[in-house]
Amino acid sequence: MISLQRVSKSFGRTTALKAFSLEVLHGKTTILLGQSGCGKSTLIRIVTGLVQPDSGAVTINGEALSSTNILGMRRNIGYVIQQGGLFPHLTARRNVALMAQYLGWSKMRIDSRIRQLAELTKFPPDGLDRFPAQLSGGQNQRVSLMRALMLDPGILLLDEPLGALDPLIRFELQRDLKEIFQTLKKTVILVTHDIGEAAYFGDWIVLMKDGSIVQQGTIRDMIERPTEPFVVQFIQAQRSPLDSMREGK
Repeated sequence: MISLQRVSKSFGRTTALKAFSLEVLHGKTTILLGQSGCGKSTLIRIVTGLVQPDSGAVTINGEALSSTNILGMRRNIGYVIQQGGLFPHLTARRNVALMAQYLGWSKMRIDSRIRQLAELTKFPPDGLDRFPAQLSGGQNQRVSLMRALMLDPGILLLDEPLGALDPLIRFELQRDLKEIFQTLKKTVILVTHDIGEAAYFGDWIVLMKDGSIVQQGTIRDMIERPTEPFVVQFIQAQRSPLDSMREGK
């Protein structure tokens, strides 16, 4: 559904992506995994058209992404960022409805869709008329997800959507997100630095380093058949304290 062919991007003297090529499977969840600065967020912004590559091409459903068609293409892409990106002066309901109102949807259609999404994301209906500052971090991320899904896009992009949440809220939202992915069967790209999160969500995992792919495949591939020492180092560096305690260390 999404194809990147030799995409490169630099910011001044910093190279974010190096001739990066990737095929994203339709209806599956692909994880962009790696340390901060490896290029994963740049890549996802290139797919949304927010950043223009220096070279290479991005193709979505067989159509090359360009400055002339990006606005139309974005209507088929839902995008969730780490802090939610909600407009603080709008209620949750108005944040979710923004694009639908712009496109001229009727009030009845908008209200019906918001009710569906609130049920899907387990967002409390009485919170829809509150402002982002009146909601918890987890609730704000649910609103951001509702907004991304409002137009029923075929593609959903999530850039570190759970990174700023405390562990208990993060665990609860992880579980609900996975249920949503399985229910909707959309093409999902999720950015994370957490290998546990990658293993939990990912049908296909792309481990990145310095703007390039180190290894891609399933989590089992990376654990049992690492292609280079960095893969082993990355996995071992994220062992939990409980793992060390079980090993008697």
